[in-house]
Amino acid sequence: MFKVEKLVAVVALAAVLGATGCANTVISEATQAAWEDRLAEDQIVDMKIKYGIVKRWSGRDKNLLVYVNADVWEQRVMLTGVLDNTKERTAVVALANQDKRIKIIHSMIQIVTAEQKELRRKQAENKDSGEKSGFGQAVSDFWIETKIKAKLLTKSGITSVNYRWRSVLNKIYIIGRAKSSKELDDVLDIVRQTEGVKSIKHFVRIIPVAGS
Repeated sequence: MFKVEKLVAVVALAAVLGATGCANTVISEATQAAWEDRLAEDQIVDMKIKYGIVKRWSGRDKNLLVYVNADVWEQRVMLTGVLDNTKERTAVVALANQDKRIKIIHSMIQIVTAEQKELRRKQAENKDSGEKSGFGQAVSDFWIETKIKAKLLTKSGITSVNYRWRSVLNKIYIIGRAKSSKELDDVLDIVRQTEGVKSIKHFVRIIPVAGS
């Protein structure tokens, strides 16, 4: 499917989902859909899976979306964030896993103290400030995510829209696809060299693009 056709299809779905109250979780991803190497069909299914997860989480507790995130790539789901008890984490993962289209769930949600969880909330509320530190962290998770995005966008040979990444307590989690082992190595090197990063765990599959 051509890029324009992909964009029209995915944005149309995003508009429908956005109208049902999930605009912030889908519109931003739809705008970059045309440049990804995912098939349009996968993009649409992934968006529906993510919307379903967010809706179920919101139904349990709308504040959950402050603490946990779901990123979906070709029906593989990466859950990240922080919670302060294992029972809640089990429930959150179970809600995410209700969609039979999901191939696998990588649950990276960390258990923290109630104080750390509250600091995470304050940091999330302040994420657009551009501040490097604060709320219990020498280097903010959201500052790190922004720096990674800027570096990947400007690195030749990396299709940054094929990756999703999250920083949680300075630990980086990545899901997506790479065109080659070299591209993946370059991505990991960039992340590793970003200030504040303590560790990296990735769920990236290497899938050469047809015709490349």
